Amino acid sequence: MRDQLIAFDRRHGYRGPEARLAPEKFADDESRRAAMSTMMVIQGLMPAIVAEVNAEFALVWLQDGQQVSLGLDAVKWARPFIHESATGRTPTKVTDVMAVGDVVRVSLDAEGKWRFEQLPKAQAALVGLNPESGALQALVGGFSFSRSKFNRAIQSTRQPGSSFKPFVYSAAFDKGFTPASIVNDAPLSFADPSSPDGGWRPQNDNEKFNGPMRLREAMVSSRNLVSVRILDGIGVRYAREYAQRFGFPAEALPENLSMALGTASLAPLDMARGYAVFANGGFRVDPYFVARIVDSDGKTVFEAQPALACRACPERLQGSDGKPTGSAAADLSAMLGANPATPPLPTEPAVAAETPPETSTGLKLAPRVLDERTAFLIRSILNDVVKRGTGRSAMVLERPDLSGKTGTTNEHRDAWFSGFTTGAVGTVWMGYDDFKTLGEGEFAAQTALPIWIEYMRTALANVPVDPITPPEGITPAMISPTSGQLMAEGAGGVLEFFKNEDLLRLSEAGVQQNADEHAEQQTLEIF
Repeated sequence: MRDQLIAFDRRHGYRGPEARLAPEKFADDESRRAAMSTMMVIQGLMPAIVAEVNAEFALVWLQDGQQVSLGLDAVKWARPFIHESATGRTPTKVTDVMAVGDVVRVSLDAEGKWRFEQLPKAQAALVGLNPESGALQALVGGFSFSRSKFNRAIQSTRQPGSSFKPFVYSAAFDKGFTPASIVNDAPLSFADPSSPDGGWRPQNDNEKFNGPMRLREAMVSSRNLVSVRILDGIGVRYAREYAQRFGFPAEALPENLSMALGTASLAPLDMARGYAVFANGGFRVDPYFVARIVDSDGKTVFEAQPALACRACPERLQGSDGKPTGSAAADLSAMLGANPATPPLPTEPAVAAETPPETSTGLKLAPRVLDERTAFLIRSILNDVVKRGTGRSAMVLERPDLSGKTGTTNEHRDAWFSGFTTGAVGTVWMGYDDFKTLGEGEFAAQTALPIWIEYMRTALANVPVDPITPPEGITPAMISPTSGQLMAEGAGGVLEFFKNEDLLRLSEAGVQQNADEHAEQQTLEIF
């Protein structure tokens, strides 16, 4: 995260020295040491005072009395900062960047070369989570704890943008939509008395429209208007209550259609926990920090006992009497209770059943909050986002089992990437604490995603690839890429996955449509 924040900061130019000292403040060793006594090394960026400078190089003093030289190559990145979306010309002389008495930052790179630096103003947060247990594997709350004690990973609530769309889609998939459903990507307008012109007109990022398109493709290309239409179709109340299954607090979720665009107020830890449900097959785990506490004698005085997803555990497959139970979807409906705003989930086909919170063996099981088949559909679609959508940079990791979603809010104020395999979940946020823009063109794919990639490179180093395999109750079928309707194999269709009941419904609709077309043709032949 440190490296990517520094790289981002360099793209936006040099803001000038941290301070400028009068010559008498560093005229001799004693005065220089006094001037630098309150300066801190922050994340390897060392404070320095410019002692001499000309067109070709500068000599700077470090806190330990060492004097190092910086040439033109070291400062070429330091184009003058104009604003978040503009910089000045590349320096042609070192004096274009530094003057005697400037307080600047330097660092030593891996090759032993000195680099000219500045402290980033943008911030970021990262959460790495084990989707099986909720164990936190990494948590970074900002660029430097010594610079800011505010932990953005858990204390900062920001809008997740399009990275929230998978939760809206999963609600739709449990209400009859499928990845092949056709929704129109076209302009929308809603009455909004709070708006100056009395209307709310959501837009796609590029302000262009693709017309009717399948939901899988809409997610891959992150079409905002499709998400708004989905939410309007399933109902805000239903989707809002549905989203709370993932652990999102009700007060964080807006009670209007803007929720489809990710206007909830959520911390990175909230998002990582929500994505863990997709990663582990539908179970809500609780994040925890402390695994074990051992005293000075080596005795364990505390050991965490988290509730596990453990979908392969025998206890998931049997009830307390040792007999197989009903479907997980039916058990989930019973657990959530009767709710007129949330129709019961389909009860077929049978999949692993929910069990009591603690088994006879003492094993705690996390509650099922999502149909395993819905979790699979979301994982499959988000895998396409990584393979050929806004997250495709992650393919540098050369893993076919990566799934994830970018999120960029209005005016590029927040950038997110949440992604996972069954073995690890990671969420990254980048933005400014004062909510200003990251700059034109600074989408999540350029800001948050590179941090996620470097984290996952290590987090998944010893995690085997887990193929995205359909669970029981999911059937593949060939569909028309334009209409989403079922097609015969070899007829130019594309492969899609369906819940069994949805496939049956589509098949019956297709038979009826063929019958209607045949009857119409016979009628026409009479004339």
